[in-house]
Amino acid sequence: YKVARETGMSRRVNTVMQTCFFALSGVLPKDEAIAAIKQAIRKSYGKRGETVVQQNFAAVDQALAHLYEVHVPALATSHTLLRTPVAPAAPGFVQEVTAMMIAGRGDELPVSAMPPGGTFPLGTAQWEKRNLALEIPVWDPERCIQCGKCVLVCPHAAIREKVYPTPALEGAPETFKSAPARWRAFAGDLYTLQTAPEDCTGCALCFEACPVVSKSDPARRAINLAPQPPLRESESANFDFFLQLPEVDRTKLNLSLVKDSQLCQPLFEFSGACSGCGETPYLKLLTQLFGDHVVIANATGCSSIFGGNLPTTPWAHNRDGRGPAWANSLFEDNAEFGLGFRLSIDHQAAYARDLLARLRSELDDALVDGLLGAGQATDAGIQAQRARVRELKAALQRSDLPVARELLSVADALVKRSVWLVGGDGWAYDIGYGGLDHVLASGANVNVLVLDTEVYSNTGGQMSKATPRGAVTRFAAGGKALPKKDLALLAMTYGHIYVARVAMGANDSQTIRTFLEAEAYDGPSLIIAYAHCIEHGLDLRLGLGQQKNAVASGYWPLFRYNPALAQQGKNPFTLDSKAPSIPLAQYAYAEDRYKMLVQRDRAEAGRLMELAQRDVENRWRQYQDLAQFFAATSHANGKADGKLAP
Repeated sequence: YKVARETGMSRRVNTVMQTCFFALSGVLPKDEAIAAIKQAIRKSYGKRGETVVQQNFAAVDQALAHLYEVHVPALATSHTLLRTPVAPAAPGFVQEVTAMMIAGRGDELPVSAMPPGGTFPLGTAQWEKRNLALEIPVWDPERCIQCGKCVLVCPHAAIREKVYPTPALEGAPETFKSAPARWRAFAGDLYTLQTAPEDCTGCALCFEACPVVSKSDPARRAINLAPQPPLRESESANFDFFLQLPEVDRTKLNLSLVKDSQLCQPLFEFSGACSGCGETPYLKLLTQLFGDHVVIANATGCSSIFGGNLPTTPWAHNRDGRGPAWANSLFEDNAEFGLGFRLSIDHQAAYARDLLARLRSELDDALVDGLLGAGQATDAGIQAQRARVRELKAALQRSDLPVARELLSVADALVKRSVWLVGGDGWAYDIGYGGLDHVLASGANVNVLVLDTEVYSNTGGQMSKATPRGAVTRFAAGGKALPKKDLALLAMTYGHIYVARVAMGANDSQTIRTFLEAEAYDGPSLIIAYAHCIEHGLDLRLGLGQQKNAVASGYWPLFRYNPALAQQGKNPFTLDSKAPSIPLAQYAYAEDRYKMLVQRDRAEAGRLMELAQRDVENRWRQYQDLAQFFAATSHANGKADGKLAP
């Protein structure tokens, strides 16, 4: 890794490792093997430019220069034992089943070890300590402004914040850090920002997101990267203690604020996604806002791989045992799959309300009225409804009536469920678009989250209809000739669908507000989220900056269209980003997917970039015209109704 870093390869060690192999193995004469490696480098990476070729050549030369012999003793002298696949504190299923899979011995498991209904327990990723990071973030309490931005962007929920009462600090490890909390609602409490060292992947997005820069040393921030091995044991103990601290009272939070929302426990943690993944922060945020009552239909793709159940799942539960219910379906039918969730939940709730009305004479009137008329738009409302359902169940268990037993089986359906359809652009723009369009047109109260990487990421980088003009992918080796499909604009033409485009790295507050508005809207919602990806040919550490440039160039305009506002005579369309301030090329040529074409065919690359710039300008004017149209329409409606126009 040191050789890779010092030769400009960042964390890419493949060239270093293959050089070591051929230098030592004797498969080919050493000089012949090295010459063949360099020839292969020029053939493979020449299209990315001479700089990339020379970086790889330097990695080969420096790998050879740094080789040294390790003397292996005739007898083992170490008393260090290999760690078990999972910690002894792990639950039985994890010890007996999950650990076998992690150890690569899953084929030895009998069928009887599998859950009979096919439902796997949540939160098993916490036991798979992969210990990947070379460096981890270290918190500086004196500089920190407690903004929560580092926690928000962490793709693996490996850095977290908590506010807690001072007595909870009793018994803390000596190295555990804290600072006075900067919340009025939690005056006198303490605040801690803590890293999970063996779950962190060292992507450095948290460092890049930190807005606090030291005046005396611009390279230092409120969190700084330090080598992991010396900190591993102490920070592991600190993280274990951190997890035992009480969770915050969500009813005291303003979830539209970054710093407040990030105090909520993430129920998506420690996934096996790429280090620095652009998709997973959106999923983590989803669980922080709605995790204890969310039901997710997931389309096959990256999210089904890092979100699946084998060997472990990152979908977790809170201390009350509540967490997301997650199931995966295919590209072509995930939208219909999720619509089925919505319809079945609604039918169960309607059936429960009918049974409740029939049993009114056997129950307390105030309880029945509360259950039937409960407002569940907030966490407090949902918690109150859960308390009423517990009271109802206790009463039903004392009854011998058949209808009481029937109601007991569906009583939980009286508590709100938030249904989300999740997948990538391959699903939403391409293979599953027909089904998605059908579900959005149905008017059902479902929320759609499209994790838009603009390419089929999981299957090798094939072009999708979300791929932008000029980008090189598989099946578009000469650069995609046509512009990106505007899924958002298509959905807006219906008029009854909440539609928004977000980019967390460009505007985190707008992202959180969008999630809250979409979930609150009583009807279909569609959020299209910019997700930087390794397939873009980008050091993912720079992903947040690329998101900012995507918005600044006008390529990815941020907006929200809320039909509920139109029904109130207000402006339903908000353009949340400013007019383009940089050329598209400044954004695009930071990524290999665009630069590759320049190396291969400079004239064609220039032609496509010129067309792509025109696409951006035309699209921006289109959204700007929409904003002006809706503003004028709402103003006219406001005057007609005798109201002040917004």
